Amino acid sequence: MIRVAAHHILSPLGASTAANLDAVRRGETAVRRWEGLWQLPQPFMASRFDDAAVDWLQPGCTRFESMAIASIRGAIAQWQQHVGEERACVDSPRTVLILSTTKGNIALMGQEQGNNSRLWPGTTAATIAKAVGFTTEPIVIDNACISGVSAIILATRLLRMGLYDNAVVCGAEEQSRFIVSGFQSLKAMSPRGCQPFDIDRMGLNLGEAAATVVLTRIDDARLPWHVVAGAMRNDAHHLSAPSMTAEGAYRALSAVATGLSASQLAFISAHGTATMFNDQMEAVAIDRAGLSQVPVNAVKANYGHTMGACGVLETVLSMAAVDAGVVLPTKGFHELGVSKAIRITTSESTTAAKSFVKMVSGFGGGNAALLMSRDEQLDGDRPVKTVHHEVRHTLRLTPDSVTVDGKALDVNATGKAMLTELYKKEVGDYPKFYRMDLLSRVGFIAAELLVKAEEGNVGADSASRVVMLVGRSGSIQADLNYYQSICRPDDYFPSPERFVYTLPNIVAGEIAIRHRYHGETSFLLLPRRDDEAVTTILRSAFLDAETTSVLGGWIDCEDDSRFEAELSIIE
Repeated sequence: MIRVAAHHILSPLGASTAANLDAVRRGETAVRRWEGLWQLPQPFMASRFDDAAVDWLQPGCTRFESMAIASIRGAIAQWQQHVGEERACVDSPRTVLILSTTKGNIALMGQEQGNNSRLWPGTTAATIAKAVGFTTEPIVIDNACISGVSAIILATRLLRMGLYDNAVVCGAEEQSRFIVSGFQSLKAMSPRGCQPFDIDRMGLNLGEAAATVVLTRIDDARLPWHVVAGAMRNDAHHLSAPSMTAEGAYRALSAVATGLSASQLAFISAHGTATMFNDQMEAVAIDRAGLSQVPVNAVKANYGHTMGACGVLETVLSMAAVDAGVVLPTKGFHELGVSKAIRITTSESTTAAKSFVKMVSGFGGGNAALLMSRDEQLDGDRPVKTVHHEVRHTLRLTPDSVTVDGKALDVNATGKAMLTELYKKEVGDYPKFYRMDLLSRVGFIAAELLVKAEEGNVGADSASRVVMLVGRSGSIQADLNYYQSICRPDDYFPSPERFVYTLPNIVAGEIAIRHRYHGETSFLLLPRRDDEAVTTILRSAFLDAETTSVLGGWIDCEDDSRFEAELSIIE
């Protein structure tokens, strides 16, 4: 079993898991109205730390880094208390840090002219790891709002493969002018406290927090919570709108909950953003999976949408609720406003069940589900078999050359223009290409050429193919492009299209939509290129029983003349 050794939540509602549970049980919310903050022209509703009251800022670290460090240290202290300092070794080569975030240090945008490396998520993770005392290279999951659950799934896989004994998973998000303006441009934010699944819901509130869970493969009966199963699936439908058939959410939920009865689950912790389409989609997925009799709760009205932190935070909070024998209420909910008769909680109730499911969904078409339990009889672990992986096709793309299976293609242009030349020669029938950011263009062209090498499989519908990309600088080019639309108060025009592309996992979503891949899609980041680590990450995807092939590898894009992709199809 992959067991939970410790956990911690740092949010505006409290500085420990226990404090957060108590606050939610009392019906508290940290969401409030903000006017004039960051010189934004419109007010917004969000949960933020009171900067005058925080005591966790670290010298030499940013606000975001400090938040993550504080939560990680809180979890490590609990871990050491549970199993002893000798076994809870952060500086061991058998312990890894996995950071889950969507925008990391993005609040620094514009402050460090000419040096954007501190905005790279891998660099941020390395700073956090060094401050806490990790000696292994950290990994960042940047899968939009499913990042937290994705990080727990990746950690579980790496432990099951025997690569590490312990994984410290931290989800963190800091709100900023950059993020709030983007969601305002999407018209996704509610002018009042959000109301998940309610008939009068008007959109989401944003929030910031950090939450950490420590996972271990060391069997210890004193640690009852364990990860039973986790799965990620893509809608292959739209970059920012969920599928109304709930294809990805249903497939992820079914992968972790098949065979369970309603009585075995204390509740389903829904994503519950309180947007019109997300809540409807989740209700359809729950109904399709035969779980409409399981209580469903959502806590976005307490915390706001904490984005890269929410998957970890809400998983930790759910464990604490089950430990207390309670099902938490859904603040803001009064009357069902979705088409399926699911059981949204209106008040706290008791439960004797020892398991729950966590659901999340996000931009790029990603969906994920996690089954957690403290029931020793419910164990999804299977022996990790030695499987032969064969590289079927390879591609290397640079600003002035492209090679597929060792054969160089003829190109005349260089840089960004070369991508357009390749599109016109090799694709030509997907005009959305011209709207993509540079990272997505690089990934799209690379994937298109690889799939063509499979001899006619372009557009083949597949639930068994994973798209897994690893890089270093993330979406820095799209970030800079979007920032130009909001940096001057007298020339303020935030673009929703530009904002969506500031999520690096969008490139994986573009590939999934183009080829109708309903399997897992992920974007990960490292502090530096490490081909051995990339290979390990790609092969970890085969621990999902439905995965038969992976399209993935290294992809990075600093600017129009500095980009590269080295991708493969592995079966």
